[in-house]
Amino acid sequence: MRLGVLDVGSNTVHLLVVDAHPGARPLPAHSHKVELRLAQLLDDSGAIGDDGVDRLIAVVHEALQAAEDKGVEELLPFATSAVREAVNADEVLARVREETGAELQVLSGEEEARLTFLAARRWYGWSAGKLLVIDIGGGSLEIAYGLDEEPDAAVSLPFGAGRLTADWLPTDPPEADDVRALRRHVRTGIARTVGDFSRLGGAPDHVVATSKTFKQLARLAGAARSTEGLYVQRELKRESLEAWVPRLAAMTVAERAELPGVSEARAGQLVAGALVAEGAMDLFGVERLEICPWALREGVILRRLDHMGPR
Repeated sequence: MRLGVLDVGSNTVHLLVVDAHPGARPLPAHSHKVELRLAQLLDDSGAIGDDGVDRLIAVVHEALQAAEDKGVEELLPFATSAVREAVNADEVLARVREETGAELQVLSGEEEARLTFLAARRWYGWSAGKLLVIDIGGGSLEIAYGLDEEPDAAVSLPFGAGRLTADWLPTDPPEADDVRALRRHVRTGIARTVGDFSRLGGAPDHVVATSKTFKQLARLAGAARSTEGLYVQRELKRESLEAWVPRLAAMTVAERAELPGVSEARAGQLVAGALVAEGAMDLFGVERLEICPWALREGVILRRLDHMGPR
């Protein structure tokens, strides 16, 4: 069957269409993405304003039309931290449902971590052993660890690159004091979780990361271009990341956008994302990690296929 996942995230609204059936690898058929930046449309009270909701509805309409055009048989629409944490989330979901017909399922942070972990486990298989998965989104950071398809531990922290940039780095380029303050904030929060993971069974056998932030950081450190395909191994070494962090912090957004692999839309968030990545790798004792092509959207698809069972 042809499945579609509609991911209403903190940065983008992304429709991914795949051809899939139980027991088979989902084959990408179409991708439709719009930069909406919902996390930055929250007002002072923490609500998504009318203009933001109107824009979201228009983008969802556009994605639903694309899904229909591509012959999607079943659509799996979900939303993550930006909608989850909006004080008017119920009103937003009701308007989207009434005006588009799309019933957005709001995933908890832990569900995000678990589904992303499932996708990474299926990509690397059982031979990866104990797996540590790190994902930096626009609104939150997810970390999961385990030996099976369900992680033994999964946490979500409010350390998304978009959220931190808006809250902590208001200038371009950022002030050195602001960067140091954000670095302390991130590391303090991550450090609180490290002990919970350490007690579960020692060091991971394989560490992987997902998300646009990690992909861009790996590209800066010399990883292969995305045009070289999914199956090229891409890694990020902590040593390389530590060298890039001060360089990125000294650049303007426009200068970062000129770097290889850095999109104009994400250039403004890259310093915050790099600080989170560096903090997570350091505090978890990770010298190098591998970039996983599959993430949350694939995890949602795989879970749906598992529930369908064999034909």
